[in-house]
Amino acid sequence: MILTVTLNTALDLTYRVPRLHPNSSHRVSDVMERPGGKGLNVARVLAALGHPTVVTGFAGGVTGETVRRLLAESAPGNGAADLSEAFVPVLGATRRTVAVVDGAGGGTTQLNEPGPDVTAEEWAAFTDTYARLLREAEAVALCGSLPPGVPVGAYAHLVRQARALGVPVLLDTSGEPLRRGIAARPDLVTPNIEELSALTGSTEPLRASLDARRRGAGTVATTLGPDGMLAVTPEGTWRAAAPKPLTGNPTGAGDTAAAALLAGRLEGLPWPERLARAVALAAATVRAPAAGEFDRPTYEDLLPQVKVTEA
Repeated sequence: MILTVTLNTALDLTYRVPRLHPNSSHRVSDVMERPGGKGLNVARVLAALGHPTVVTGFAGGVTGETVRRLLAESAPGNGAADLSEAFVPVLGATRRTVAVVDGAGGGTTQLNEPGPDVTAEEWAAFTDTYARLLREAEAVALCGSLPPGVPVGAYAHLVRQARALGVPVLLDTSGEPLRRGIAARPDLVTPNIEELSALTGSTEPLRASLDARRRGAGTVATTLGPDGMLAVTPEGTWRAAAPKPLTGNPTGAGDTAAAALLAGRLEGLPWPERLARAVALAAATVRAPAAGEFDRPTYEDLLPQVKVTEA
């Protein structure tokens, strides 16, 4: 199985409005709620791609119970693999995120709560759970922000635990947790270009990726928005791009790409094929109603059209 870690689990709410007007009230035309946080988005895509996945992290309060219930109700279908949870309970309430989708312009406004305060005892309980789950994992994805109370070096610690057991590890975070986590030498990091630039001080993707590799990352796969992805790996460097940008809700597209890259590694795909799948799935996520999902017909249509070139 694949293990995904979401330390700052969320209940994702998506509101659709006919047109978004700042400083005014709106009638919401559609509401969706999903278990959220980057690692849960990654897990849902991995399960949809046929990889049994376990999600762990923290869950607390009424929203935490809702996340657990919704995850249990999301029965696999259409060839999807099992998706289960091993959340560690916390006293504080799991956060909510709100995505407001503008039906006229297609843009999305995102509002993210900070998450519950995690005590030292709760963090210790999580590390015990993580160590137990790692022993059964083929790979692990460490994803998202840190809630208050979790040490800023948490991901570095979790990366080192995975490496000690020979478990491949993907890291997808930002800021100081990313800087410290890369120093622990994860196999793969998947920043967007803004996160990579903040880490390295360079806005040029290739230069910044090479810098991140020197800092400890095995492979740097950077999402470039409508320009696709750049992967700087020990085997070579490639760029991939979809044939055209798609309109819709881009929330979670980077998580979908990360899931595709991790699945591609476990399936033994060469890097050009991994990138093509990641870019096509990320684009298909824009056409899906919520993060952690993708529109399969769009994906199947785009996959043979993705252009991958050596950089």
